[in-house]
Amino acid sequence: MDFDLTEEQQLLRDVTRDVLAGRESVRPEGEPGWSRQVWGQLAEVGILGLGFDPTEAGQIEVMVVLTEIGRRLAPEPVAQAAMVPGALIAEVGSDQQKGILEAVATGETLLAFAHAEPGARLPSAEPATRAEQSGDTWTLTGRKNPVLAGDTADTIVVTAALPGGGVGLFVVDGASVNRTPYRTFDGRGGAQLEFDSTPAEPLGGGGDAIEHVARTVIRYQSALCSEAVGAMEEALRLTTEYLTSRKQFGVPLSKFQTLTQRAADMYVSLELARSMNYYAAMTIADGRFDPVIAARAKFQIGRSGRHIAQEAIQLHGGIGMTAEYPVGHYAARLTAIDNTFGTTDDQLRTLIEHVGDYGTVSL
Repeated sequence: MDFDLTEEQQLLRDVTRDVLAGRESVRPEGEPGWSRQVWGQLAEVGILGLGFDPTEAGQIEVMVVLTEIGRRLAPEPVAQAAMVPGALIAEVGSDQQKGILEAVATGETLLAFAHAEPGARLPSAEPATRAEQSGDTWTLTGRKNPVLAGDTADTIVVTAALPGGGVGLFVVDGASVNRTPYRTFDGRGGAQLEFDSTPAEPLGGGGDAIEHVARTVIRYQSALCSEAVGAMEEALRLTTEYLTSRKQFGVPLSKFQTLTQRAADMYVSLELARSMNYYAAMTIADGRFDPVIAARAKFQIGRSGRHIAQEAIQLHGGIGMTAEYPVGHYAARLTAIDNTFGTTDDQLRTLIEHVGDYGTVSL
């Protein structure tokens, strides 16, 4: 099996890296907390529309871009406001609804996927938000939180329980929603959305869309895994660079065997995470949306992320805890990713539920 990127994928990686390298700061001041200029540049090179047409660019290309997003710790909501909800509209939406994707790809329209709800631990939980039909019109009533990129979204794709059972997907105008925006502890934008008989339009032909919801969650988890791997790579690079340059007792910290062994363990965790990230992305690219594979990937990447984040701060000492130094910000982002669409413990529960699917090995 070939794990090397193609020339086109390498070029995509390099272009993304170049665009993000030219940004003015990691966290621009004011609203929306990310750079509109960088967003426009990402649109110009075609990044915001990746994944809308899998025959042109699929999950591997998404993985390549989001790894660079994580490495740079870029706050632009590329997956949250474009790639993930855009792929859902491309997959399910009507021809008229798909017309919005051009504006998404050019950076003019921002999207959001509203599925998580207060008190729901697992991303597969049935929503408490209700959809009600009166003639040809639909309305939604309920609450969604957290909704990543929900603070800036122009159009929101919402999951809701259907009157006759099942889970439906609906398109809602962001201006018609009562939202409470906030900043997450890692500096990203989110919002709590309140629906009170809010007008909504079924996505595509309507009806039970639970399979499409599950596929979107798996895509989202894979995107988060890719971003986490990029963040881990940079956290490890910063740590090894610090061990080489920082001196104690007149010699670099890298001369202390215990510290280099701990850095080597970080590298092992990174490679485990990288392998699972490829595994998750490649299965999606092959058309397999397996929740067990997604859980395996997010479980290992969550464990690796925690290990690398904690060790990076420990090996930096006091400076690793300061807001001015980047290592703490990478740790915050890795923690946030672990808590999005199922924590490591949640993924473990999912895997435990499927233990009976496997036979016993006899030696």
